[in-house]
Amino acid sequence: MHHLTEGTRRFRENVFPARAELFRRLATTHRPATLFIGCSDARVVPELITQQDPGELFVIRTAGNLVPAHAPGTDAVAAGIEYAVAVLGVSDIVICGHSACGAMTALAEHHDLTALPSVAGWLRHADAAPARTAPAPGESAVDALVRANVHAQLASLATHPSVARALARGTVRLHGWVFDIPTGTVRELTPAATAAPAA
Repeated sequence: MHHLTEGTRRFRENVFPARAELFRRLATTHRPATLFIGCSDARVVPELITQQDPGELFVIRTAGNLVPAHAPGTDAVAAGIEYAVAVLGVSDIVICGHSACGAMTALAEHHDLTALPSVAGWLRHADAAPARTAPAPGESAVDALVRANVHAQLASLATHPSVARALARGTVRLHGWVFDIPTGTVRELTPAATAAPAA
């Protein structure tokens, strides 16, 4: 924990003073334009990848960047999506997968998850991804599943009533990305499930 407390001290003494005006404004204003749904993986940091300031992204992070399809009842992912779309009025939603994803690796390589029942149960929200997987030439099974999973989660996202209403009104756009950790490349996936450079 020492490195964390030391980090907060450095932030307060060295970083915050130069951004004090921004934080004063953020104390009373919360209007992010983008909902970013990414993986919980510690190597994938949305604000760093997109170079956005505090307050510019509303972030939901889940193992495998999974978005359960809308269902009766409440859960944190659905609540976050609903709040971002219906209250904050975000105009864009990004679902971002990434290379070497542990969740997708476990599925692609059929890992035994018996000792991890919560993980196994959660990964059922990726069940639609394998059916969409068609590896491109030179693409590994894991990379193909990462890509297919982003498309599957975009489809699940569209089942949420707040998202469906915003899509019907044309007030929100959905985007699928894949972040490649070793190269820092972000690829935007097209609706046809092919990939083109985004950044």
